[in-house]
Order: sequence, then C-alpha cells, then structure tokens
Amino acid sequence: MADVARLAGVSSQTVSRVSNGFAGVTEDTRRQVLDAMRELGYRPNSAARALRRGEFRTLGVITFSLSTMGNIRTLEAIATSAAQHGYAVTLLPVAVPTQDEVNGAFSRLGELAVDAVIVIMEIHLLDAATVSLPPGVQVVVADSDAGDRYTVVDTDQAGGARDAVRHLLDLGHETVWHLAGPEDSFAAQRRANAWRDTLTRAGRIPPPLVRGDWSAESGYRAGLLLADEPDCTAVFAANDQMALGLLRALHERGLRVPGDISVVGFDDIPESASFLPPLTTIHQDFAEVGRLCVEGVLSKMRQDGEDEAEHGTTLVPTRVVVRESTGVPGRER
Repeated sequence: MADVARLAGVSSQTVSRVSNGFAGVTEDTRRQVLDAMRELGYRPNSAARALRRGEFRTLGVITFSLSTMGNIRTLEAIATSAAQHGYAVTLLPVAVPTQDEVNGAFSRLGELAVDAVIVIMEIHLLDAATVSLPPGVQVVVADSDAGDRYTVVDTDQAGGARDAVRHLLDLGHETVWHLAGPEDSFAAQRRANAWRDTLTRAGRIPPPLVRGDWSAESGYRAGLLLADEPDCTAVFAANDQMALGLLRALHERGLRVPGDISVVGFDDIPESASFLPPLTTIHQDFAEVGRLCVEGVLSKMRQDGEDEAEHGTTLVPTRVVVRESTGVPGRER
C-alpha cells in the first residue's frame, strides 16, 4: 500500500479509501491510485482486511436440495442481493437432513470464515423439531414454519394457493383437483392445506388429493390418472414443472386445455409462458425473498446479537398470472 501511495503521490489513507470503495476521493485521484495499483500489481489482502475489521464479507448458505426450481431461484436471489451489499456467498449443501449433519455444516462454515448463515430449508425439520440450529450464530431461514424460534422469510404459500383455487372457481368450475408436492415439503403442505380450506369455505367437496414429487415426470403420471376422472375440469398443480407433465398427459389422452380441463401452476418459472398452452400460474417473487434474507441477516450482524423481537415470519406476496391454460368449464360430465 505504501508503494502504491508513493507512485500515485497520495497518502496511504487515500489508497485505503480507494481500495475499499469509500467516498471522499476525487475521480482524478481515484484514477491515479487505480493506475498505480495496476502498474504495481497490487491487490488488497482480504484476510488482513478481515482481521482488521473483524468481518469476512462472506455469507454462508446451507441448503438440503439443489434439485428444485424454488431452491435454485432462491439461492440465485440470495447471491445477487449479497453481491449488491459487497458480500460473497459460500454454499454448503447438506445431503442428509439430520442434527449431526446440520451441526457439521455450521462447523465447516465456521472454518470457512463466514459472518452469518442463511438456511434454505424447504422440508419439515425445524418446525418438526427434527433439528435445531446452533446458538450464537446469526441465522435467517428461508422457507420454513419455525418463525416462533427463528427469523424466517417465505413466499405466501397459502395466499398463492387460495388465489389459484379462487381463480378457477370464479371461472365456473364446480371444484378443483390438486396435484400436490411431496409430503415432507413445507411449501407443498401449505399449498395443499390452503387448497382444501378454500374449497371447503366455498361449500365445495375437495376431490382426492393426487401426490407428485415436483418433477415433470410425476406430473405426467398424475395427468394420466386425472384424465380418467370424468368430473375433473380444473387442476391446481403445486408447481409449474408438474403442470408441464400434466399438460403432456392430457394432450396424449386427447383432452384440450383449457377446453376440457383448466390447469394452474405455481412458481411462474420463465419457461411457463412458453408451455403449450401458455400456463396460468402463481408468481413467486424469488428476488424479494433473497433480498429480505440477506437484509435480515445483515441486520442481525449489525445488532451483534439475536433479538427475540426479530423472531417471526415475513411473507412475500404472490400474484396470479393469467395466461391461456384456464377457461370456463367445457368438458361434459
């Protein structure tokens, strides 16, 4: 740093301000310093900076699955938001959701020098008390039902499902069938409960629930079964990829969408507008979920301790995106 200062003709403090991106330096001076850095091959030492500041500018992310679209989009949003705040992200997938594995993941993140942790935990673990998070670590949890013990950020799963069912009922469908996600999924349970509750409150009898595993293949298998249900005129699929498989099965069985059966998905993945027909779906704001996770954990770091008042769940609203896969009932019973 002293060499850079001598070459640029400035103080070491000015070099420090430029290398750390601080304000209060004129553009000409900043250019002089950057030119000197390039000429001398100078790069700031992140380890020394971390020791001096007492922080590593890195957030750890623990996730139990990278196979679902929701987790991937949430992770992408967290990384983008962290970068905007000047933080890097260290990802640590956990293959087996047990207490020992969770404790091990936190220990490894400690060795990797992270300032705080975001846990993407879609499956029932925290709310079922299967695992707990180590004390003394600044943590925000995405997608869970443990807001009584942790700071949680999640999509409004129930609100989105209610809107999907109401959209189909408002079109005149007598009832709505549901292609649900896996049983161990918190999001799938929330959506299924809201589907059932919305139908019951509307005075409709919920049909038997059909279970999938988030994949298009499971949606295809479910679609073959639903195609044989003469009373099925509307289906709410718990995610867009299962809806994609469902559309294929209905097409193969000679059923028109939405002429014979209307279909609504959940997620609003980019490809859903290119399905045939374009899919009516529930939009999730993954960018907002990621932003709130990062801002929540940074807030905890600034407070240097976990405040009980911060516990609770922040729900990010959803919205219906109406496309061409839904319409008035047209199938003969």
